Amino acid sequence: MNIVVTLDAGYIPQLKVMLHSLMRHHPQEQVDVYILHSRLTPQDFDEIARPLPAECVLHSVAVRDEMLRSAPVSGRYPREMYYRLFAAQLLPPTVNRALYLDPDTVINGSLHELYDMDLGGCCYAAATHVREALRRINALRLCARGLESYVNSGVLLMDLAALRADDRTGDIARFIEENQNRLLLPDQDIISVLYGGRIAQLDAFRYNMTERLFVLRPDSEAFLNLDWVRKNAAVIHYCGRNKPWKTRYRGKLGVFYHEAAALCERAQRGK
Repeated sequence: MNIVVTLDAGYIPQLKVMLHSLMRHHPQEQVDVYILHSRLTPQDFDEIARPLPAECVLHSVAVRDEMLRSAPVSGRYPREMYYRLFAAQLLPPTVNRALYLDPDTVINGSLHELYDMDLGGCCYAAATHVREALRRINALRLCARGLESYVNSGVLLMDLAALRADDRTGDIARFIEENQNRLLLPDQDIISVLYGGRIAQLDAFRYNMTERLFVLRPDSEAFLNLDWVRKNAAVIHYCGRNKPWKTRYRGKLGVFYHEAAALCERAQRGK
């Protein structure tokens, strides 16, 4: 399994928890983790590796981001978030499929069914968190009348071979330049618009479960049901500002993060 992550040093603690939870649900399997970054140090990589088994192999992919000088960034959305858009060009050409995971996720089950799914010619598989009304609002905001779906970019199955064949590097740079004032969640905006017709849909409740899905979707089996989440949600995503490692966190799904963090800490102490 090939995993892609992007981050700066501020998210190393969460990345360790995510990767440890990943390996806990895929014991004794080799997992190659490609870490796309611009300024992590060898010491940072040593820290990331501390709680992980030998089967988890870390690969440093240092990115020179001159093409992103005009890209909007903020404390919440650093430049590193754009790197996933260029994974096909940054990873070795022999890597044809990879799963991108945000560092603020926890793995709560096997990812084999997700990783092995038939993409049917699509470049990505991703989940959406928005209903039809918000999809239309995003289409208007981005001047994209044909926007088929607005996806969350925290979990992305990537067909890297298809992405290389349909190289949009120049289109991405132009889109950023021409839409700087329209971009709110820049990487999601770009993927949803430029690849809209080539994104396979994932079940968000299984592969991109969030606090908002948990409390705001009464028509779902997951609604306020932690037992359902524990049994069925393979990826729990702490997107937005409400994070369980922050002191002002308010939510129910933090229990999975704290359990995973405790197991990660125990593994680290045991080494």
